[in-house]
Amino acid sequence: MRILALVPARSGSKRVPNKNIRLLGGKPLIVWTIEAAKGISEICDILVSTDSLEIQSISSEAGAIVPWMRPSELSTDYATSVDVAIHALDKYENEYGKVDGLLLLQPTSPFRTEKYIRDGIRRYLVGGGNSVIGVSPVREHPSWMATIENDQIKLLDNRETSNLDSSLPRSLYVINGSFYLSSPLTLRTRYSFFSDVTSPLICDSIIESIDIDTEAEIEFAKLLLENNKL
Repeated sequence: MRILALVPARSGSKRVPNKNIRLLGGKPLIVWTIEAAKGISEICDILVSTDSLEIQSISSEAGAIVPWMRPSELSTDYATSVDVAIHALDKYENEYGKVDGLLLLQPTSPFRTEKYIRDGIRRYLVGGGNSVIGVSPVREHPSWMATIENDQIKLLDNRETSNLDSSLPRSLYVINGSFYLSSPLTLRTRYSFFSDVTSPLICDSIIESIDIDTEAEIEFAKLLLENNKL
């Protein structure tokens, strides 16, 4: 089994400048993800897709490969993760040989563990090559969610909140952004990480499922490290 781990890390980030190489616990954010994937036998390579020479250097030193730079048209706000994944997959297979799966590991999930990655790969193998996507339990009651229209609150399910059961429906999950594993066939034919049969990789840990996308989330991650919460 040969699984290519892909870490997408472009240089542009509007909300958090240089997010992928911001220091967290004394090391660049992207290094957390690279180190979590190292040593997993099913992963043939950890490939970083970037348009930044600095990210290329940091990633290479951490043990990933960065054999080419991401083209400018795939480094904009409009390029999707699937765009980047298929580009990396095509170039990698052309130069290094076929793979059995592509595993997208976003650098914004620094606290996902090696065990979590191994569990996801195991589910992929048991499922015979179908997709596996990381999810977390919904932590806010969906029935309490609302939109605001014409400066008025509109509940999504049109029920009064005073009549709602406050307990969370445990059958609801949200994509947490930490793990996407699909076959090359799924990516190329469906243009998606989701296949006809997509297995969940459930993460119950709030810490492991952190997805850093703001300055506040970086500060929260630093606080967790400082207080030995990992």
